Amino acid sequence: QVQLVESGGGLVQAGGSLRLSCTASGRTFSSYGMGWFRQAPGKEREFVAGISWTDNTYYVDSVKGRFTISRDNAKNTVYLQMNSLKSEDTAVYYCATDRRRTAWDVARTSGSYNYWGQGPQVTVSS
Repeated sequence: QVQLVESGGGLVQAGGSLRLSCTASGRTFSSYGMGWFRQAPGKEREFVAGISWTDNTYYVDSVKGRFTISRDNAKNTVYLQMNSLKSEDTAVYYCATDRRRTAWDVARTSGSYNYWGQGPQVTVSS
């Protein structure tokens, strides 16, 4: 059974930074892509960023240049560094694992992911 444990959420002022971490267990972490999604109140869950097993990355346009996704396979951990945060970044953030092993592309739909973290809250005050 794959488990994902997230940390790093919290309250930050607009313009500030946060780093989310997601540590996986129960699977060969290095062979799978990872993604970050978020869900704001009253909105659907949306893709934010993803990283393939070969470190290809993809970002939604609204976070390009501000967020960086990275992974440390030795620690079975994926990170989301969030800089220049805006009030519209306020949401619950979820990490997830791609259901496909050694896929070259970055999956961007929630249906492509089969295990999810618990979702820490990120609140950006203006």
